[in-house]
Amino acid sequence: GRKPENPAFWWVNEEREEVKWSFEELGFLSRKTANVLSEACGLQRGDRVMAVLPRVPEWWLLNVACMRTGTVLIPGTSQLTAKDILYRLQASKAKCIVTSDTLAPAVESVMSDCQFLTSKLIVGKGSRAGWLDLKELL
Repeated sequence: GRKPENPAFWWVNEEREEVKWSFEELGFLSRKTANVLSEACGLQRGDRVMAVLPRVPEWWLLNVACMRTGTVLIPGTSQLTAKDILYRLQASKAKCIVTSDTLAPAVESVMSDCQFLTSKLIVGKGSRAGWLDLKELL
C-alpha cells in the first residue's frame, strides 16, 4: 500500500494526449537535453539559446537544461514573425535556436543575416534538412 508519487510535470494537449514525468524522469530528460546543448550544439556557459516554441513539454526541458549548462534561454512566442525572429537573433547573438517544424521556414528565411547562429534544433513530428531533431537526439 504505497501512495503513488505526484508527478513533477503533467502536460495535456487539445487532443487529450498526456505527458507525465516523475521528478526522476524530469531530471534524467533534462540532463539528456543539457547534453544535446553541450555536445551536439557545442554550446558553452554563457552562450545564448533562443526558443521559439509553443508550450510543449520540450519547452520545459530546455528551461531546465539551460540552467544545468549555464546557457542563457531567450524565450519567444510562437507568434513571432520572421522579422521579429531576425531582430532577436541579431540583438542577442544567439548561437542556437530551437523551434517547431511549423516555424522553421520563418527561421530559414532570415538565417543568412544571423552571423552568430551555429546550430538549429527542431521540435515536432517531422525532420527537416539542415536541422538537428531534438526528439531523435534524446
